Amino acid sequence: MKIAVLVSVGRHPISGTARYSRNDAAALTIALSLAKTHGATLDVLHAGDPSNPALKEYLALGARTVEVLEMAATLDGQTDVTAPLATRLRGYDLVFTGTRAEGAFDSGMLPYRVASALEMPLVGAAVDLTLRDGCAEIRQFMPKGLRRRVEVRLPALIAVHPMANAAPSYAYARLREGTIRPVVATMVRSPDAGGSAPGGPDNLAWTIRPASAKPVRFAAAEKRSGHARMLSATTTESRGGSVVIEGSSVEKAQVILAYLREHQLVDY
Repeated sequence: MKIAVLVSVGRHPISGTARYSRNDAAALTIALSLAKTHGATLDVLHAGDPSNPALKEYLALGARTVEVLEMAATLDGQTDVTAPLATRLRGYDLVFTGTRAEGAFDSGMLPYRVASALEMPLVGAAVDLTLRDGCAEIRQFMPKGLRRRVEVRLPALIAVHPMANAAPSYAYARLREGTIRPVVATMVRSPDAGGSAPGGPDNLAWTIRPASAKPVRFAAAEKRSGHARMLSATTTESRGGSVVIEGSSVEKAQVILAYLREHQLVDY
């Protein structure tokens, strides 16, 4: 049996530093357990930049070698990694991926596109998996705490849910022993990217910037008793306040500032 795991580069939610993807780490942990139990061969693949330091962390998580299909680091949406990955993955019995990458704007369509190119079934949101008689029995994550068991005949592609029953084990010694192996991949232009010429308005490079915080809505602290709040839920009553129509913009701003100070929403 041959098992492959597709891994991506994650991003720390606070610092933005490149790191391993936690979702892909869960997929790798499940694949390592299956490979050890069934004596299967395991390959870990990544399409991207082999010099990315985050890839070495997958070595610490148990991968002996990470094979990297070298792809240009472009952000114009024209580089299609599906075809090189599908070519490399032909002949595998099981392919594991995470549900999606951690780049905030990633679509999560890669597992579906790879499965379509390989003409194999896909099972998403997997939390655990067992193999028997050429089939895989998968327990899927569903909303509101529900779980569902499905069975699929191999070969198949499994997208692992972030809440999978897997506890990755990090060891620095494995990071030092493992290797990153670059492989030259053929660049493929996405057929659905449009036929505009390079440099046209449809091919302008995207820009990436940190997400801005959403504005916080001020709310005055509730000073009424619990009984009074329960009564207000069943009756219509005036909550006070004032409507300022007349006056200059400065006078209106002073009324708003006085309200904020009264309810301690500002400290100046």
